[in-house]
Amino acid sequence: MGPSPPNRGQSHTLDATHGQLVQWLFGGGSKIYAIVETGGKQYRVIQGQVLDVGRLDVAEGDTVELDRVLLVGEGGNVSVGTPTVEGAKVVATSKGDGKAAKIIVFKYKPKVRYRRKTGHRQAFTTLSIDEIVAPGIAPEKPARKRTRRKKEESEDGA
Repeated sequence: MGPSPPNRGQSHTLDATHGQLVQWLFGGGSKIYAIVETGGKQYRVIQGQVLDVGRLDVAEGDTVELDRVLLVGEGGNVSVGTPTVEGAKVVATSKGDGKAAKIIVFKYKPKVRYRRKTGHRQAFTTLSIDEIVAPGIAPEKPARKRTRRKKEESEDGA
């Protein structure tokens, strides 16, 4: 029998500070993040993220403004709303609609021959987060694509 996996049978302790946990949960660096509410659910979003939310009545390619922003943060600068942050919004673009994988709903009562089997596919809209607008926090600029400059040829063609 080979060696046992490390830490087998040993208790684990959490050796992280509160700041490290917050950085792990909300990401490090100076990226702007927000917690938005749509369809009764809350989502943590950053610029450039693509996520699936409950179905929204919006055409593919249209712009959506999510104005129920519960929290906005950038590094250590965090604004918590009561219940929402005034003037904050998240601008997103719809990438289309879809349906999730089918789940089976099976109802059964013993001894009375009662069985009902139905399926359900939850509809969703895919959103791409374009911009997070918050008062007091400068909007994040998208990363530029780097292009190489062509070397100019000299006049004699060499």
